[in-house]
Amino acid sequence: MSTAFVKMEGCGNDFVVLDARARKLALDPARAAAIADRHRGVGCDQVIVIEPGPAIRIFNPDGSAAEACGNATRCVAHLLTGGRPGPVAIGSPGGPLAAEVLADGRVQVDMGAPRLGWDELKLSREADTLHLPLRLGPVANPAACSMGNPHATFFVADVAAIDIPAIGPALEHDGLFPARANIGFAQVLAPDRIRLRVWERGAGLTLACGSGACAALVNAHRRGLAGRSATMLLDGGELEIVWRDDGHVLMTGPVAVSFTGELP
Repeated sequence: MSTAFVKMEGCGNDFVVLDARARKLALDPARAAAIADRHRGVGCDQVIVIEPGPAIRIFNPDGSAAEACGNATRCVAHLLTGGRPGPVAIGSPGGPLAAEVLADGRVQVDMGAPRLGWDELKLSREADTLHLPLRLGPVANPAACSMGNPHATFFVADVAAIDIPAIGPALEHDGLFPARANIGFAQVLAPDRIRLRVWERGAGLTLACGSGACAALVNAHRRGLAGRSATMLLDGGELEIVWRDDGHVLMTGPVAVSFTGELP
């Protein structure tokens, strides 16, 4: 029996989406990794399974599970509404998320409130999350928060000058992060404009990371480098991030269906 899939992307952050609401899928980490393989599978940054609720389950390309993925949530919201304007509630491993397809076709998701405590990030030891004791090569002193998944953001003078593939893996696996972490590299261009690249836990360097964009704006504001809203300039496009006064972080951006197909 074959299984239909939809290949989607949000700012170049791409996903294979499987619908398991009517029929349970026997998808384990090894099979998810095979689907995500860009040479022998469909290829994607994450494999997303829509389950009854509706809710989503998220697999990284290495088969590991992820608690949150903002761009994937926006893509799933588009699918669940048929692309028609309106709200939709989606469950996730990191908690329930409220999304809305806007009249201009973009999708907004409420990522909830960031978690700022060292214990909420599940660090290996107590630390000031505004100034983590972390340094490697040209980067040091990141700020950290959780958007349902852990993020550390380094603020740098020039993102283009950082060899992210060379240092990303070591930072992701640093002993401070027992469950690994997403590592962002942010260049504040203006209080409302930030250039960002993210080494994603279990995925590597991607064209966009929605939860990473939310974390970068939160961490920039906490450092006094940005306001409570900003346009995030990612390799694959732009996301609008707002940290509301009630503590919730909203992310808005485009989504697209790339193609559909079937898996044997």
